[in-house]
Amino acid sequence: MGLSALLEELRAVLWSVWNRRWIALAVAWGICLLGWLAVAMVPNSYESTARIYVQLDDVLAQQIGIGSGERRKDLDRVRQTLTSAINLQRVVRSTRLGDGVSTPNDMERAVTALADNVGVSSMGDNLFIITAESGRGEYSDKENAQLAQTIVQKMIDIFREENLGGTREDMRDTLSFIDQQLAEREQQLQEAETKRQAFETANPDLVGGTPAIAAKLSATRAELRSVEADLAAAQSALAAIDGQIASTPRVITSPDGSGPQAALAQAEANMAQMKSQGFKDTHPDVVAAKRQIEVLRKQAAAAGPSGGTTNPAYSSLQSIRVERQANMQALRSRAAALQAELAQISGDLADEPGAAAEAQRISRDYDVLRKQYDKLLQDREELRLRGQVESERSAIRFEVIDPPSTPRAPSAPPRALLLAAVLIFGVGAGAAVAFALGQLNSSFATVAKLEKTFGLPVIGAISRVRTEAVQQRESRHLKYFAAATGGLGVIFLVLIALEIMQRGMMA
Repeated sequence: MGLSALLEELRAVLWSVWNRRWIALAVAWGICLLGWLAVAMVPNSYESTARIYVQLDDVLAQQIGIGSGERRKDLDRVRQTLTSAINLQRVVRSTRLGDGVSTPNDMERAVTALADNVGVSSMGDNLFIITAESGRGEYSDKENAQLAQTIVQKMIDIFREENLGGTREDMRDTLSFIDQQLAEREQQLQEAETKRQAFETANPDLVGGTPAIAAKLSATRAELRSVEADLAAAQSALAAIDGQIASTPRVITSPDGSGPQAALAQAEANMAQMKSQGFKDTHPDVVAAKRQIEVLRKQAAAAGPSGGTTNPAYSSLQSIRVERQANMQALRSRAAALQAELAQISGDLADEPGAAAEAQRISRDYDVLRKQYDKLLQDREELRLRGQVESERSAIRFEVIDPPSTPRAPSAPPRALLLAAVLIFGVGAGAAVAFALGQLNSSFATVAKLEKTFGLPVIGAISRVRTEAVQQRESRHLKYFAAATGGLGVIFLVLIALEIMQRGMMA
């Protein structure tokens, strides 16, 4: 379709609407009057807003475990629950919204309506914005504005109570619960202590139960192994000193010495040399040397003392041997005592398995109760300290930056925009009705449309001849039409002016 065809269609539409302009104007007037009346009936809504700054940082609170992260979680929880049904019921009861509430159903409807008109939002981590809107038809503009302000103030009060009063109340409840638990644990601990002492008095060997007895048994065995190792070392040391004594002469003779004593000393030296060389007692030389030593000892004893002197090394070795014998005897006594103790512990485990299990159970119950009591006691002191800090130096500090003031201008509806929309819709609807009526008529606005409809060439068109009287009448009707159209526009401008004046007066 070319440009000329589009222009032809546009001419046809304009002619159809203009030819029925009074119908279009009447429809526009009717729709505009009804629409403007409906807009005027919509009550004004007033919105009140408040901003709250919340300070979370406190050095002392952070040192005892009240960090800003934990406080921020509490604030998020309060912000999310601030518009809960319970809190909104408190707002309804404390404002004019609760004047007509007498039944649970009335309260439910009031809470539902209020939930749609309030909001809590956050700007960053420390700034909260509380808004409330009121547009009830039974109230005047001034009353709606005051009601919106009152609602915001009540929300601020609830916000403060939930973060300060609610936290302290929770702290008191928690401390009371912990005190009750401590009293119960203390009584149970005393009963367990009494039972434990009675059992230990009756069974001193089974104190601590099976684990304690097993630990004692293990310690005794370890000590016995240590004592046996020391005993073996003492025996080796005694054997070594005996070897040294055997190779050391009792007396020292002079080089020219003679007699039985000198011969005996020489024989004993020869015997020690043979033993040091690894000769066994069954060796013929060793057997012969022993016989010779026995004979010489008898001769030396019969001959009496000779010119030799006592060997000091031999006397020293004899003293060492006596000391080592005493040490070895003490180790043997300790080993025997440990073996007897092991036998007694093993006998107790074998003879009293039920008593050992009972001792273990009593000891375990007492230890568990003791740990629980100490943990509860520590938690109570920490909570008490936190409660004192929150009371004297609260980690949350409120500051109302913008208090809820009475709104001066309505926030809704956008009345000027609605009036303009009604005017545009009315004019458009009137034109649409005029065009639709033209489509129902069988006349043609242009020659081209006639040719297009029938597919036949049009020979000619007869122009309309208007007399002077007709022209005067049409001119008069055109003035009437212009006046009626201008009246519609004047009414629109008057309504806009009234809306502006009303907002100006309230501001």
